[in-house]
Amino acid sequence: MSLNATARKPLVAPDAPTRAPRPRLTPVPKTAVRRKPKLAYALVALGGAMAIGAAQIGLSLAITQDSYTLASLNTQQRTLDLQTDALQEELTGLSSPQALASSAAALGMVVAGSPSYLRLSDGAVFGTGAGAGWSSTVDPTGSGAVSNSLLVPPAHADANDGPVTDDAVAESEQLPPAITDGLPSPETH
Repeated sequence: MSLNATARKPLVAPDAPTRAPRPRLTPVPKTAVRRKPKLAYALVALGGAMAIGAAQIGLSLAITQDSYTLASLNTQQRTLDLQTDALQEELTGLSSPQALASSAAALGMVVAGSPSYLRLSDGAVFGTGAGAGWSSTVDPTGSGAVSNSLLVPPAHADANDGPVTDDAVAESEQLPPAITDGLPSPETH
């Protein structure tokens, strides 16, 4: 045991850390003097902002003008479509068999009887060989014919009233009175 007692060293407390002395309070040094911004930089920034604003206004005006042009072209297309439909309906009416038969009868054409054939090698005629008579066997506007509504123009007047005039159309529309001396005021007592 004596060996252990002699080998033991006494415990020594560690030294307390030493603190560095605090520096005394000193005033903050002045900040560096800032230079004024140059006028050229401000003008460039302002000019750029104005150019962007002008470009944006120009683009919006161009888009707006294009929308008006598109609306005008759509209206024109609708009008042309309506005219096309009216002309197609008129063409359908004029190319109907009844209209063609009426036109042929007005030109003096008649329906032929039985057909005749001509042989070209010797010029022989097969069939009746007679021409059509002077009266047609088909009457397209006769009592048995059904009227074609596409051929008859719409009647604008009643049989009792006579022809329609512009005054009659104006009366039927009941338009408000024309304002010539300003807005009308009610009569008061």
